Amino acid sequence: MKLELKKYVLQLKHTFTISRESHDTQDTLIACLSQDGETGYGEATSNPYYKITFESMQAEIETIRTEIEHFDFQTPEKFHDFLVGKELSNFSICALDLAAHDLYGKLLKKPLYAIWNTSPENYPITNFTIGIDSVEKMVEKMIEQPWPIYKIKLGSDRDLEIVEQLRRETDARFRVDANCGWTSEQAIELSHKLKELGVEFLEQPLKPEDLEGLKKLKEHSALPIIADESCILEEDVPKCAGYFDGINIKLTKCGGLTPALRMIQKARELNLKVMVGCMTESSVGISAIAQLLPQLDYVDMDGAMLLKEDIATGVQILDGGKIVFPEVAGSGVRLL
Repeated sequence: MKLELKKYVLQLKHTFTISRESHDTQDTLIACLSQDGETGYGEATSNPYYKITFESMQAEIETIRTEIEHFDFQTPEKFHDFLVGKELSNFSICALDLAAHDLYGKLLKKPLYAIWNTSPENYPITNFTIGIDSVEKMVEKMIEQPWPIYKIKLGSDRDLEIVEQLRRETDARFRVDANCGWTSEQAIELSHKLKELGVEFLEQPLKPEDLEGLKKLKEHSALPIIADESCILEEDVPKCAGYFDGINIKLTKCGGLTPALRMIQKARELNLKVMVGCMTESSVGISAIAQLLPQLDYVDMDGAMLLKEDIATGVQILDGGKIVFPEVAGSGVRLL
């Protein structure tokens, strides 16, 4: 295989703020794997919370460039097994794993969902994320992008006021993500009020280490609780069963589609709802997520919708959430 690494600085339409950080741009690494006239593309974004930069990923991958280019590529799963034996972060593994899956599908001339024996006839609609801002700005963002489901980032001292104000502007379904910004007492109290305001679930309101608070919240919350920061790796899935009603899988955090597929299967065995989320990726990463849609209860794949300009073509998300899968095989990605 031939390996190429590309850096892009994605420009966001609006400053994106969550409870712990804000940014106007997003650095991302695009991994390109080529074989037999086809090229597969994978993506992993930088992340200050996990101390991941483009440069750190590039440096890791370059240490095994020769091994990658001489690897006897047959399946993405075997390639992933090879990668986890190296000193790579899961973000780097994700970019390479997504590229391997895209390449594999293109070589077989099939979309990934077909290779996995699933059909995207029925699929969950992605939410559209509204980052933390002034109430006025959050309302403006919502009006700018009419959508059937909004994920609202919270974690301020005005959280209830924010949701109440947004509710006055739309009948859309709401989801709330506090990014570990609440206490169990806050979350329990807010859950009852937020349920009345049409909120569907709460995503990771408490810190992962607050196990006592998480257990108390699960017992007394009026809304389902979905794990995010508490569910990073495959081994985290069974740990979530006693504290959450579902899990949110991030491909960059777990290491790509290969472990994500196993996490979905394990969650189903434990009767946990399954969501896959994004990290403000371009259509390279979003198109990979879209291949999983038939297997999901919820999805957060609006990353490319938050960009001023995309860097690739792939799966399209139309107004109202309708998905158009490209005729290109694999993840359906082509770089612009």
